[in-house]
Amino acid sequence: MRQTHQDWELIIKDGGSKDATLDVCRELETRAAGRMKILSNPDKGIYDAMNHGIEVATGDVIGLLNSDDFYTSGDVLAAISEVFEKDDKLDAVYGDIHYVHDGALDKCVRYYSSADFKRESMMHGWMPAHPSFYCRREVYQKYGMFDTSFKVAADFEQLLRLIYIHNIKTQYIPKDFVTMRIGGASTGGIKSRVTIMREHLRGFKKNGIKNNFFRLSSRYFGKIQEYDGPTRIFRGWV
Repeated sequence: MRQTHQDWELIIKDGGSKDATLDVCRELETRAAGRMKILSNPDKGIYDAMNHGIEVATGDVIGLLNSDDFYTSGDVLAAISEVFEKDDKLDAVYGDIHYVHDGALDKCVRYYSSADFKRESMMHGWMPAHPSFYCRREVYQKYGMFDTSFKVAADFEQLLRLIYIHNIKTQYIPKDFVTMRIGGASTGGIKSRVTIMREHLRGFKKNGIKNNFFRLSSRYFGKIQEYDGPTRIFRGWV
């Protein structure tokens, strides 16, 4: 609601909360002037919930804002809309995000830049920051949504399918889109990294692409591009 670009539709997908979540959502709904829809029903996890939201979306372009995340500034949607309006052949855009600890939302602990991403980077397990990925609805309709058999890497498999295999037209926007709290499904430590590695390999296999553990591991030894005091700046890998 704080975005300067006001031509938006907000779909809240709730998994059937028993706390005050829906009360908060309904209060916000009264301020959304008919642009907000609440879906509250059981689902099979994060990616199934995302699929439900995409299925009912009516906008030309769809982005996903995960639980506890928020737009870094009020002009994010305006910047995205401007780029799409300039190029009607463009399929998707992506930008940067940064991570914070809950309780210190103004202090960046990691900055994820998508600036250096290239299509071939996906062979090394690199992808654009998925929370910054905004894609035309027709692309999802043509190439499919999230494969819910993946536990934590359905976003990678989806981008592998869209960007690497189908080579959709994308554009990087040099802008910090989203502020994320550390501790989500894909930032859960060593165990999460092992699961991600396994799922990446399965994603390549599913799509008929040969890859191996050693090539994917190279991303963890990538050069750290910048330092900003205690804040480490990473480019293009999770």
